[in-house]
Amino acid sequence: MESHETKYSNSVEEDYDINQDQAAVTRRIQRLSLHLNPISEPPVSSDRLQLLTCAGRAKINVSDEQLAKYLRGKHRDIQERVYEYFNAKPDLQTPLEISKDEHRELCMRQLVGLVREAGIRPFKYVVEDPVKYFAVVEAVGSVDMSLGIKLGVQYSLWGGSVLNLGTKKHKDKYFEGIDNMDYPGCFAMTELHHGSNVQGLQTIATFDPLRDEFIIDTPNDGAIKWWIGNAAVHGKFATVFAKLMLPTHDTKGVSDMGVHAFIVPIRDMKTHEVLPGIEIHDCGHKVGLNGVDNGALKFRSVRIPRDNLLNRFGDVSRDGKYTSSLPSINKRFAATLGELVGGRVGLAYSSVGVLKIAVTIAVRYSLLRQQFGPPKQPEISILDYQSQQHKLMPMLASTYAFHFATSYLVEKYAEMKKSRDEELVSDVHTLSAGLKAYVTSYTAKSLSTCREACGGHGYAAVNRFGSLRNDHDIFQTFEGDNTVLLQQVAVYLLKQYKEKFQGGTLTVTWNYLRESMNTYLSQPNPVTSRWEGEDHLRNPNFQLDAFRYRTSRLLQSVAFRLRKHSKTLGGFGAWNRCLNHLLTLAESHIESVILAKFIEAVRSCPDVSSRAALKLVCDLYALDRIWNDIGTYRNVDYVAPNKAKAIHKLTEYLSFQVKNIAKELVDGFELPDHVTRAPIGMQAAEEAYSQYAQCSGF
Repeated sequence: MESHETKYSNSVEEDYDINQDQAAVTRRIQRLSLHLNPISEPPVSSDRLQLLTCAGRAKINVSDEQLAKYLRGKHRDIQERVYEYFNAKPDLQTPLEISKDEHRELCMRQLVGLVREAGIRPFKYVVEDPVKYFAVVEAVGSVDMSLGIKLGVQYSLWGGSVLNLGTKKHKDKYFEGIDNMDYPGCFAMTELHHGSNVQGLQTIATFDPLRDEFIIDTPNDGAIKWWIGNAAVHGKFATVFAKLMLPTHDTKGVSDMGVHAFIVPIRDMKTHEVLPGIEIHDCGHKVGLNGVDNGALKFRSVRIPRDNLLNRFGDVSRDGKYTSSLPSINKRFAATLGELVGGRVGLAYSSVGVLKIAVTIAVRYSLLRQQFGPPKQPEISILDYQSQQHKLMPMLASTYAFHFATSYLVEKYAEMKKSRDEELVSDVHTLSAGLKAYVTSYTAKSLSTCREACGGHGYAAVNRFGSLRNDHDIFQTFEGDNTVLLQQVAVYLLKQYKEKFQGGTLTVTWNYLRESMNTYLSQPNPVTSRWEGEDHLRNPNFQLDAFRYRTSRLLQSVAFRLRKHSKTLGGFGAWNRCLNHLLTLAESHIESVILAKFIEAVRSCPDVSSRAALKLVCDLYALDRIWNDIGTYRNVDYVAPNKAKAIHKLTEYLSFQVKNIAKELVDGFELPDHVTRAPIGMQAAEEAYSQYAQCSGF
């Protein structure tokens, strides 16, 4: 945990304090008033927010074609090129049983074939059109997740570091080789002893003014670069993150200028032999993603030209003088990491793609599989059972919610890359951290749920849940550990909390906090806390207010606790004492953002039947989340007991309604059979069992 995170325990001034006793008295008076003068829920007026309700109790007639058209990104064409290329190349399709070494070589051939034969060049899109780049990444990841990660290492990490941290001379020298795969490379940041704490990296780059070179050294085994993708077998270059040390004329001898990035050749361009002074070892077989050749790098006095410093944020002259447009090590470090946020954006977006595949397979199988039924009547599909609906329908609703939220994130990231607006940069940094953490954690849990929901057949490797789960699992760790990323969200929320009380301007994503905090400070309305009508519960205003109220309550209470504990424990101790509270706060905020984007997507849908279907799914997402945290709402009297019961009942009914259109909803993802590649998840249900039997040799 970085020390700057702990500072906010002291930043909430005494002016922010709330008289808790007075607030409790106010609540009691309001409740007493309600009992003395009961008020029924008013009818919904015509000028209230329009509700897009289900057509009574009947099934919604929804066109999967219209739904797919609305969901479809503007770069669906390039995704279909990816699907068609690999579908036409059986020799490039990853078999079920393959060794680590064979998988690595296949993965490299897949990437080279995509670039050189299919003519899909993702690198130029990294800066010019990030939305298109992420569309390619999602499609490639559905072919083989190892391939998606290898592509990301080559173009987003290695290539992205050259484009984003270097200057024109670096782009001119390396762009073409990175683009056409002549220069396969690595991104060497993580060390054996340091992962999340990048400022604590120990690798050293010392400038030698006599030879105009940097000397890269690994000072101890803890500084060995570890888990470096492309390093074990294929990489020829590495972007190495190291502390830049400049010689001085004082007693210290050197001056530490902070972590910088350097281009270091690691293998000979012709012979592919490891270069002198560099030691490379294989990190070995992993839980998943074995098509990616992760390796460990150790440097012993490896010399590189001064020009190999990626010098966008800091440079060293021929005579050893350091210059930078940014005044401090912390500012330069923040700017460097800020340019690498695209990796988090890509992981959040790709994780939704994995979730779409898994939920599609599970839902199609659940519609196909029949088991038991009323006496002397045909068996019913397992999706007709409430327990199966409870497992899969909120998950399907979440998949839709995440689709719209991550699509919004990708668009904001693309806008940020063009405008470089400071507020937008801050917004995207926090939103990408939160969505990456929240979505990847949810997907990881859901993959196990999908496997279980498909019973024994879900355990067959051919039906993919095992490989999807194993390959995706690391999404929760790389590009920022999820627990660390959620703390970054909490830090920014506390900054905005402080800003709110100082009367400053809030950035776009946080605007709701001003109104929501005012609502929270005035305490719950004892009248609306009892309303339980379906129109009220399905009103987006109620749903979003409930999400935001919870976030505001968590924010105010954790700020109060941080200030209280910092007096005895200090900033770091107070942060650690409140850590679980802070993580819950961050997740609550991200859920609020996700719901807001889902509601916007429902309103914007031009097709009436698709809009009604999306409204149904959005309501299930919102009410399921409220019910899952109903204790929080009950504890502060935001929801009365009768209303809590109504929310639970309506959530179960909405799951039933979503079940009725589940086939159309998963078909809306437009995932052909050669992409899902699971016999039990085939679009043509009548062929599923025969295809499955063929996989076993029948």
